[in-house]
Amino acid sequence: MKRQLRHLVRLSGTLISVYYAHMLEYRAELFFWVLSGSLPFILMGVWVEAAEGGQFGLSSLEFVRYFLAVFLVRQFTIVWVIWDFEREVVEGKLSFRLLQPLDPIWHHLSSHFAERFARLPFSFVLVALFFWLYPDAFWFPNLSSLLLFVLVVFLAFVLRFVTQYAFSMLAFWMERANAIESFWFLLYLFLSGIVAPLEIFPPAVRQVVEWTPFPYMIHFPASLLVGLPTDFWRSLMIMLGWILFFTLLNRVLWRLGLKRYSGMGA
Repeated sequence: MKRQLRHLVRLSGTLISVYYAHMLEYRAELFFWVLSGSLPFILMGVWVEAAEGGQFGLSSLEFVRYFLAVFLVRQFTIVWVIWDFEREVVEGKLSFRLLQPLDPIWHHLSSHFAERFARLPFSFVLVALFFWLYPDAFWFPNLSSLLLFVLVVFLAFVLRFVTQYAFSMLAFWMERANAIESFWFLLYLFLSGIVAPLEIFPPAVRQVVEWTPFPYMIHFPASLLVGLPTDFWRSLMIMLGWILFFTLLNRVLWRLGLKRYSGMGA
């Protein structure tokens, strides 16, 4: 068991270092990827203006901090695995992955983790610029909140990844599995807390939304960071439940899909 664990750690480190070097070749592109995630800053300006009427239960400062937290969470939870996997299936490149004694998921996970490390400097620069423009918004969360935030952001990435990876398996049955992700993204955009914090939703709508996976990808970790009230243990259990569901769905679709895979060399 220890030998297998050491082998897994060594293998993961090697894959991440390889993909990290690959990502550094596209530093300029990474910068634009970071900028493409600046939608929360645009929405922040809208909600700060709206908050002046005092109708939404959050102050202007709370909106500013919340959308900064949303920006940070998105930097760590962006996932594109469905496009990579779909291309591998359609072009027959998955065959070469299947020849390796390693599940292809490890390649996708490693590339995502490496990309996070590569984009961090750009994200920090934007955060520093943000606090320079909004010095009143500066705060430092307490240690316990920060540790919980790190844990929940990691789980939010896992949830986003296994969700999209489960949809990726549909590439075995259709050529454009990313169309499913495009529809899912619309729900994700409005129900995850990117467009607006859940605190402004009508109570009945919020109760329904909180049983879906969307708030736990953005709103839950962002709220932890800025100190908005959350039911931590209930949210964590729902989050883990969805992770387990999509992981099992992925494994089932993976086994069924491999039986009908007809890529070159399969």
